[in-house]
Amino acid sequence: MEGYDLAMACAKALSEKKAEDIVLINVSEQTVVCSYFVIASGKSTTQVRALGDNVEEQLKKKYDIAPVRSEGMREGRWGVLDYGDVVVQIFNEESRKFYYLERLWDSGGNIQHYENDDK
Repeated sequence: MEGYDLAMACAKALSEKKAEDIVLINVSEQTVVCSYFVIASGKSTTQVRALGDNVEEQLKKKYDIAPVRSEGMREGRWGVLDYGDVVVQIFNEESRKFYYLERLWDSGGNIQHYENDDK
């Protein structure tokens, strides 16, 4: 699984646990680190941890994919799951506003807001 499909699978797992403001950012033209960032918010540190746990569980269960690296999830303010081609960043509301990564990576037309079609 690569790029966009992996990013969508991550977004879906986030949506299942009621993440807010889920966005996919195609950064393939801006960096060699990865192709997509998936960014989402949780209302509390507990929810941020639960969101990260669900992404890990769902991707392992459905696709047998585990993150290469995981940072900050236990603190629940800003957690990162690195899946190589996709980097998932989950923030609490305050940290999301402070870092505002969408502004840093927006190159016009490369940001997609995730909408769950299952609703």
